[in-house]
Amino acid sequence: MAGRRKDIPKGMPNYSDLINPTLEALQALGGSATINEIYSEVINNMHLSEVIIDFPHSDKSSQTEIQYRLAWARTYLKIYGIIEKTQRGVWAILPEHKDLHQINVDDCVNTVRSLSADKKDTHNDPKKDNNLEDDGIEFPDENKPWRERLHNILLSMNPFAFERLAQRVLRESGFYEVEVTKKTGDGGIDGYGRVKINGMFSFKVAFQCKRYSGSVPSSDIRDFRGSLTTDIEKALFITTGSFSKPAQDEAMTPGKIQIDLIDGEDLINRLAEFKIGLTPVTEYEIDEKYFLQI
Repeated sequence: MAGRRKDIPKGMPNYSDLINPTLEALQALGGSATINEIYSEVINNMHLSEVIIDFPHSDKSSQTEIQYRLAWARTYLKIYGIIEKTQRGVWAILPEHKDLHQINVDDCVNTVRSLSADKKDTHNDPKKDNNLEDDGIEFPDENKPWRERLHNILLSMNPFAFERLAQRVLRESGFYEVEVTKKTGDGGIDGYGRVKINGMFSFKVAFQCKRYSGSVPSSDIRDFRGSLTTDIEKALFITTGSFSKPAQDEAMTPGKIQIDLIDGEDLINRLAEFKIGLTPVTEYEIDEKYFLQI
């Protein structure tokens, strides 16, 4: 397991600092939310700086550090019995805790650690511990080894092969007449497609694919928008990395064509959903708390 990183920006919340904000975000969002909705609610409520928001977790991951720590917060809440994740990737507060807004974080962390079969003997204060792998849990809920391996494979792909992969993902997502252009690496349009909404309204969509190990800057979004022609009604930017906060803001600038974003985590989720290059393996998750309480 990796040790504590020394380059973490000052003010980066520890995973235990994110447990109650995650629960509060779910409450504010009606008791259930996607990962991205939880992420946006938490960073807005905590008024986190761009330095914190955009700091990458590692070169081997498409996540930022704050996304990684939020994954740990969700995992702790799940094992503690407060929230659950549906098959469609939506996180929800369990019915018996629908009015719960905060929990005792120390009790949550200590209980989860005690439930871990391979826990390590640590005496760290969880609120001061940056070493997330040192709590006896091998991986947070969404951070399995195959995701890291797949992320590295995507980064190493030939640019044209990556565009063909994006083409396949879009087709599986309901797009049609999807084609890739002959050029790549020029910061412009990599392909086109059409999508029909509710079986009635169709839109021409331009997309760009970018293999990126860090955060896509706002300048890339502006360059992509600048390449769009007047016949384009929707735009989509796909990356293996993440999008910086300025890039997300730029994509949704009022008065300009809106650009939808698919980051590395979203892309991997879609590859898994459509079983593109992935074969699901059945596993069983042990409810250790059940066996202790029966």
